[in-house]
Amino acid sequence: MSMLDIVIQSREASISKTVKVKRILPFRLRRMVGPFIFMDHAGPITNIPSDPSAMDVLPHPHIGLSTITYLFGGQVTHRDSLGVEQIIRPGEVNWMTAGKGIAHSERFEDTSVLNGEMEMIQTWVALPEKDEETEPAFHNYTTSQLPIFTDKGVWMRLIAGNAYGLNNDVKTHSPLFYLHVVLDRGARFALPNEHSERGFYIAKGSIELSGTSYEQGQMLVFKKGVDPVIMANEDTTLMLCGGEPLGERFIWWNFVSSRKERIELAKEDWKQGRIKLPPNDDKEFIPLPVEMSRPSGSSPQAEPLS
Repeated sequence: MSMLDIVIQSREASISKTVKVKRILPFRLRRMVGPFIFMDHAGPITNIPSDPSAMDVLPHPHIGLSTITYLFGGQVTHRDSLGVEQIIRPGEVNWMTAGKGIAHSERFEDTSVLNGEMEMIQTWVALPEKDEETEPAFHNYTTSQLPIFTDKGVWMRLIAGNAYGLNNDVKTHSPLFYLHVVLDRGARFALPNEHSERGFYIAKGSIELSGTSYEQGQMLVFKKGVDPVIMANEDTTLMLCGGEPLGERFIWWNFVSSRKERIELAKEDWKQGRIKLPPNDDKEFIPLPVEMSRPSGSSPQAEPLS
């Protein structure tokens, strides 16, 4: 019996005029892993345009989720409706809770740190129903607040949640885990067993599992109760994630909710200007997309744009 629930192959998507990403979640056959409902991998971007503002992601709205922005290299400037302006640097955790509604932008303003170095992962976690309409918030956690753990051939940083008996002070709304793991060639590694849904994305390198190789750009999601042994075929970077499922969620564009009608309201709120723009970045924004075609069945739009 296979230990794997599914292997997800990333697809190409665009998040700005010039930035293309590998989109991993949501996937039509696997919408979520624990509370994780979205994952994009941007970069490494080596051909920075002469006008870096072409890479910018203009102000856009979210509801019903938290975004987690994590950089491997480069830097990005976050601005949001709360008036927060935060330069995001590699290894930090930038956790924005949208709750009842927030708008934010991500701009690439310092080209000196970008060239050949810009690489980031953005994930979204759905909020539990009781927190979907919570007040928006943003927190930056520096690398000193995120302890690093090492073992033979293994380096890892706990980004959020709890795993391997480790935890940190990053505030989460439901049981989950999220780790940045670097394996030396030949290193063996096991998944944490604290949570019922577990998976990892291969950001760089390749691994072997039960005699089969898997490579960069793939996400492996595992069945409950299995204890796989992962071996790195080469120096490899993994992003581990999962947690406890929250139940069905609807997703359309940048909106996530347990209620379909709430998404309709969010669309109208953005159209009518009821979700405030970042006060220090309010001259332009991404308009609500024209209604996108939906796949067959009851699932809402499966390819959100961010």
